[in-house]
Amino acid sequence: MMQQQEKLGMIYAASAYLLWGFLPIYWKLADAAPPGEILAHRIVWSFIFMLIIIIISRKWTSFLGESKALLKNKKRLAGITAASVFISLNWLTFIWAVNSDYVIQASLGYYINPLVSILLGILVLKERTTRRQNVSFILAGIGVVYLTVSFGVFPWVSLVLALSFAFYGLLKKQIDVSAMTGLTIETMIVTPLALIYLFVLPETAFSLADPVSTLNLLLMGAGVATAIPLLLFASGAKKIPLGLVGFLQYIAPTIMLILGVFLYNEPFTSAHLVAFILIWFALFLYMSSAYRRPRSQRKSA
Repeated sequence: MMQQQEKLGMIYAASAYLLWGFLPIYWKLADAAPPGEILAHRIVWSFIFMLIIIIISRKWTSFLGESKALLKNKKRLAGITAASVFISLNWLTFIWAVNSDYVIQASLGYYINPLVSILLGILVLKERTTRRQNVSFILAGIGVVYLTVSFGVFPWVSLVLALSFAFYGLLKKQIDVSAMTGLTIETMIVTPLALIYLFVLPETAFSLADPVSTLNLLLMGAGVATAIPLLLFASGAKKIPLGLVGFLQYIAPTIMLILGVFLYNEPFTSAHLVAFILIWFALFLYMSSAYRRPRSQRKSA
């Protein structure tokens, strides 16, 4: 029975990462709208879609209970508010990167992200590291510096994506709220700002005259494109070992890298190759270090 649950969990988690990997195609299709407007629609429609999911799944009572508990705890409320800001920044940067032909930089950001998350764990949560893990941080840092020196341009897109998602993950870890409730509250917090932004825009790509236009449907569908992978991931992560989650998470940036090079013909130079090799090797060192630890330590981690 447990083996069947793990297989199901792996399917859910892998599906989530596959959808995230192909997400650049979705934002490319909607690039007739500016990134700020796409983000605003993504927030609003994600909130609406999550409310529908909560009502259909009959979890309204538990959602209200978790929401009230958050409102009573100022520290947790501040944490989830900060989380909503970080995830909004991550979404905006990713949409801008994709529609500005920086898919490869976005891919690099999500390769770096796990190492940034580990580093935050060390600095904030005082987690211990092994020698291999320390070497992996150094190699990843060298990769970023090499790319910067080679091009004379700081890879800010990659680092903003990596840092914003790492801080988001750190805050979510400390808040400890269910994925469904968390995403609903996060989008609810920033929805008023998104609506104000949409109303003050002098011109919008979203057309009320033709509500079923392709662009309108893409903007409305942004909520579904956001929520479904997160719900799949939340369901899958509960059923499989942490090490397998760590392995599967590299599906998304690998797909993004392939899309950037072969579908969107972005330049992939020898400098990119050196940087990616250093970061891939850093990730390999970290993963091998994690698997070398005793089973009891891996579970506690």
